Amino acid sequence: MDVCLSSTQQPGSFGEAPRTPGGWVEAEKKGTLQEDGTEGPPGDSNKIEPSLQSLQKFVPTNYASYTQENYLYAGKKIVIQESIESYGSVVWPGAVALCQYLEEHTEELNLQDAKILEIGAGPGLVSTVATILGAQVTATDLPDVLGNLQYNLLKNTLNCAAHLPDVKELVWGEDLEQNFPKSTFYYDYVLASDVVYHHYFLEKLLTTMVYFCQPGTVLLWANKFRFSTDYEFLDKFKQAFETTLLAEFPESSVKLFKGTLKWD
Repeated sequence: MDVCLSSTQQPGSFGEAPRTPGGWVEAEKKGTLQEDGTEGPPGDSNKIEPSLQSLQKFVPTNYASYTQENYLYAGKKIVIQESIESYGSVVWPGAVALCQYLEEHTEELNLQDAKILEIGAGPGLVSTVATILGAQVTATDLPDVLGNLQYNLLKNTLNCAAHLPDVKELVWGEDLEQNFPKSTFYYDYVLASDVVYHHYFLEKLLTTMVYFCQPGTVLLWANKFRFSTDYEFLDKFKQAFETTLLAEFPESSVKLFKGTLKWD
């Protein structure tokens, strides 16, 4: 069983990190990160291994308590730090189902070097697994969970993945063209898990899904179906996307759908 980053490389307690009321800040770096992932000025012959701390841009909110959950995918132990204080910092059943599908269909999906965007990445399990399987991943969520998201991603992928994942803020339905212009950003896959539940942003969520799906983009959406509103969203999803039910997980009430945008 592989573990990517040794315990000696882990950062200190979250309580030691500076914070702002918004829940995240730009952390200061002692050195300049080079394109090859090392630190120091260009041409420096004494380059050192990048640490998780040096790569961290976002600092997590000071939640009252953290727990660690262990997972095993692609032969690697993945440790995800969660907080019960935030819905966005917990691994939900849809994420586990989607990870299982990605692992079992890696070659079929051609994930090696694929460009992937995850919306509502939460604590980052899905993005971690996609990264370990060889994809170029951009994980997105709301500002208050970005610190924990990035921490988990780097802790589990540093030194054992072809591409380090990126973390970006994404508020569904807001400033999409400004922050992710279609002329610059293209994704082979858009991933989403348990983003549909009892909240008031379902229309903005669908708008966001549609926006990121250009010709050739495949959307994989896994969700635990709990409420009638979940099925109402599915009906609207089918109006916008050619939809295929890829898998069902009866033990967790999760359904996994593949969607490709309908073009007039």
